[in-house]
Amino acid sequence: MDFFRHRRISRLGPPALVLLIAATGCSSADDNSTTAVPSPDTKVSELCRNLDKELPQKVDGLGRKDPEPRSALTAGWGSPAIILRCGVERPPKMADPEVAEGNDPDAVPGGVNGVDWLMEKRDAGAYRFTSANRRAYVEVTAPAGRDASSLLVDLAPAMKKAIPEGIAD
Repeated sequence: MDFFRHRRISRLGPPALVLLIAATGCSSADDNSTTAVPSPDTKVSELCRNLDKELPQKVDGLGRKDPEPRSALTAGWGSPAIILRCGVERPPKMADPEVAEGNDPDAVPGGVNGVDWLMEKRDAGAYRFTSANRRAYVEVTAPAGRDASSLLVDLAPAMKKAIPEGIAD
């Protein structure tokens, strides 16, 4: 009986090995990041597509390397990646009076080169910025160690050109 058991395993062995090799070949060795793609309404999606056309090829000195899955609603630069997502929901902190009054140490409103942002501290020194006073919410996450002011300066011209001022909701 043991003979048949071993034989069955040996028949399954080579296909399983091929599958393992194929899966390893498709692993993240290319260092592409992944991100969730937002699903805004049609009007906001159009603004996001316009933004994608205007985004710079370099942000904070890093070349553009978009995350998977590819979408006009997401963009990325460098590794670890600075990730931009257009058409996100308004973050709860944006309506928090504690933030507006400056009483929340983890969330601060401010502006860079004519674009308003809500800055939120994240885990391990990373930051998330969400645009404010624009017709679409744009979220930018920056890994720890990135010069946030530099990357927001690099993104400001595209934001001003593609996403008009106004209220997104």
